[in-house]
Amino acid sequence: MTIRIDVTEFFALLKFTPPEQNIMLIGRHGIGKSEIITGYYRQHSQRVVSFFLGQMSDPGDLIGLMHKDEETGRSVFLPPYWWPNEDEPIVLFLDELNRARPEILQAVQDLTLNKTLAGKKLPKGSMVIAAVNEGDEYQLTELDPALVSRFNLYEFAPTVEDWLLWANNNQIDTRVINFIQKNHHQLDGETAKADEAWQTSGLVKTPDRRAWVKLSNFIKPHRELSNVHLKIMAGIVGTSAAVAFRQSLAAMVKITPQQLLLRFNSHYKKLEKFTLPELILLNEQIVFWIDSQNYKPNQTDTVQKNLLAYVRQLQKLKQNEALAHFATMANNDKFAHLKDFAGGSMELMMLLIDYVQGIEV
Repeated sequence: MTIRIDVTEFFALLKFTPPEQNIMLIGRHGIGKSEIITGYYRQHSQRVVSFFLGQMSDPGDLIGLMHKDEETGRSVFLPPYWWPNEDEPIVLFLDELNRARPEILQAVQDLTLNKTLAGKKLPKGSMVIAAVNEGDEYQLTELDPALVSRFNLYEFAPTVEDWLLWANNNQIDTRVINFIQKNHHQLDGETAKADEAWQTSGLVKTPDRRAWVKLSNFIKPHRELSNVHLKIMAGIVGTSAAVAFRQSLAAMVKITPQQLLLRFNSHYKKLEKFTLPELILLNEQIVFWIDSQNYKPNQTDTVQKNLLAYVRQLQKLKQNEALAHFATMANNDKFAHLKDFAGGSMELMMLLIDYVQGIEV
């Protein structure tokens, strides 16, 4: 049985795993493995070199090309284009490992054992991370148990919450974020319908996390979406998801976090008409908005003051379930910035702590 980890656990794993140990992630395509790994190491000023081994027809790109050394007369491999400097440890990310050709897997064997490729050793501190696809829909190569044994093995399953937090940090269109927030099952295409199969090929277009990013990039310049836009969106995420997305635009949240936390006095009365599910959605949007620091530094005091006013308003409206939900999210280690932010207001922090302790009791 493989250990399952989400993004927060994966970051902790990367922090504590020594470079001499290799990591292998098992997961479906399109869940953002490369972006997550690259983003983590970018924050630590370490270069990530990524290879999609399933698309590689020749190991030359990985190990370099052979040539004759004029001094010795022997054949040697030239360093490949990505090879690091001697004092530059890198992270080598080998995606689609179990879709690679046998000759490429042979090169990986030496790499995982000795951090060596074609006689050249990676700089000390370099790390190897591999990813494999899992599922009947993939054409896979069976991996040698000896190769697998050289990796620490984990099932990588980023949560919807992980993606929403990432999306808020990466300027994904708010219409997409709001849709996924209300329709978690659409993020990874869990409800694909057989009637979307092309009659001639049997292919089914279903959404994944990569596809939602493409859709976000497509609709950003367009505030109004026509039937032509709908057809293009269907080509990106599939017909069912595209139709559901367009229908959802008519039922957007009545208040945005920006409106509430920057101009509370102009919008707070609207909260009286919110249902509990609408308040839960608003809570989540507020948490993601603050944790992603979507406000300017000179707005910090205003946001803190209005966040406290929002929590008090939930109390006044006797929306105890909504307040308990917000307090639980604010206490989640996944939202580290939000916890620090709430700590800037003693009254807000104590109020949320009291609610969390009440829930635990």
